[in-house]
Amino acid sequence: MPVSATSTLPATPTLSLRDDTFDAANLTAYHLYAVASPGRLRLAVLDVARHKIVAFDDLPANSLAELPAVAASTLLGQPGWARLRLALGGGASPLLPAPLYRTGDETAYLGLHHALAPSEEALAYTLPLPAPATDIVSLFAAPGSLVQWLQRVHGPSARLLPQASALLGGLLHQRGPGAAPRQLYLSLADYELTAVVLGTQVEFCNSFTVSTAEDVAYYTILVMQELGLNPDQDTVTIWGELTSDSATFALLSTYVRNLRFGARPFGLQYFYYLNEVAEYRHFDLFSLAFCE
Repeated sequence: MPVSATSTLPATPTLSLRDDTFDAANLTAYHLYAVASPGRLRLAVLDVARHKIVAFDDLPANSLAELPAVAASTLLGQPGWARLRLALGGGASPLLPAPLYRTGDETAYLGLHHALAPSEEALAYTLPLPAPATDIVSLFAAPGSLVQWLQRVHGPSARLLPQASALLGGLLHQRGPGAAPRQLYLSLADYELTAVVLGTQVEFCNSFTVSTAEDVAYYTILVMQELGLNPDQDTVTIWGELTSDSATFALLSTYVRNLRFGARPFGLQYFYYLNEVAEYRHFDLFSLAFCE
């Protein structure tokens, strides 16, 4: 969906795709990946033996606190998956170098960036990355009711993490452990733009609230200026909710000379029906395959 220069994103339509081989009666053969944000729930199923995505849902949803009720009628409400990863969007997720992190201090760390509501829990997620220089911990908040529901229904196979960590997991998997030029990566999801700058390590990762094409262009140029990237020379790769003829892409292209769409995460296979979905969409969702 393109972002209008004068309006916010429209409501997400429901989309449900299934490979002919998907066996809903044998969930132990699959991993379930989910990204939930206010107003939206996206799901993908991975066939473990073939390392292939075999099911995909893009559904409207309510608040994260109400997710358990919404999930009851979706794949997320079905227990028995070999592994489940649920990424949460729409909230603060500051990063902390792993050597500085101490278990039990999550509330104190997160409190510097987010006022924790009485109904929320402060959580931490350590993303397994390809080099010690990028060994970081994400702090984030989740509704306590959601945390309890996830453990009750799915048990130890389930894990919560912030949406930005899913994006980071995919980006670092794509780049691998070797040295690579510094580059800006963007992910546009509904009302949120996540910007990541990677060099020899994670140099920057932050999410911005956006509602117009001008917002997206402003934060993109701001990050490039602050990180010393050149809009006329450096490549910017973008994923998410836009098209090549959208107001957002057109405006960005006037400021960034080398703007390109990203591809799906490498190392996975994708079933045929996903051909109707643009390859630069849902990178964060499919990247959950690389999150422990």
